[in-house]
Amino acid sequence: MNALLSIIPGEVVTIAPGVRRVTAPNPGMMTGPGTNTYLIGDPVGDGGLALIDPGPDLVDHRDVLLSIVGDRLRWILCTHTHRDHSPLARTLKVATGAEVLGFAVTPGDGRQDETFAPDRALQDGDVVTCGAYRLRAVHTPGHASNHLCYLLEVHGLLFTGDHVMQGSTVVISPPDGDMQAYLDSLQHLLVLPVSAFAPGHGHVITTPQDEVRRLVAHRLKREEKIFTALTAAGPATLEVLVRHAYDDVPERIHNVAMRSLHAHLLRLERGGRATQAGGEWRVQP
Repeated sequence: MNALLSIIPGEVVTIAPGVRRVTAPNPGMMTGPGTNTYLIGDPVGDGGLALIDPGPDLVDHRDVLLSIVGDRLRWILCTHTHRDHSPLARTLKVATGAEVLGFAVTPGDGRQDETFAPDRALQDGDVVTCGAYRLRAVHTPGHASNHLCYLLEVHGLLFTGDHVMQGSTVVISPPDGDMQAYLDSLQHLLVLPVSAFAPGHGHVITTPQDEVRRLVAHRLKREEKIFTALTAAGPATLEVLVRHAYDDVPERIHNVAMRSLHAHLLRLERGGRATQAGGEWRVQP
């Protein structure tokens, strides 16, 4: 917690040569110290700048970013279209004329920034050349079906958005969130030439492979706890199961935990271990 509190909204922090972080003033239970915006490009000179995850459309954050980029912003990239990551793209584009890039919105779950309209829709493996820097898009569905990470090849630095966060696990919210896709996307990171993660919330993670393995182990351990609770308490609703399967987290966040609980149950159902009927879940005979 002390490490997270050391992140000050609006403060410009250099995290690698040519890479700076500015955190939006939107701290909270779901965002930690706030959403990280990353600027890529030399701090001085005539070269253009790229920006990853503009964040929420807040006046203070907008003004800080515009004061930094001046007339040099050329590219705005979004990892995904949740409302704490992409809405400011539209305002910054109007102010600077920068090109907006990202994966198209998947509407319908009520959590998306449905105003997001990329000038260029990216797919897995696409490379964006930003002056002297190359960013490779890596499709990582799970937290969101349109989630992209961006690999800054020169540093082996992966901008992970909400796929990997520092200090916390991410929420997987069906129907757009998918636990199996999330686990598969985590495993995919292990084959990439990555030396560090620059997450959407929190500090840089310098042991990326260890962090991926920890997250996978945590999710699988949680899933077995859910299955044990289902065996003991089923048939049961999500509201009943969360009290058993997430008894190690504060009750005030059980409403959020139920989203990931649901995602785990859907994965168990696809694996033939659980079934649902009438809003209740039970172990598959």
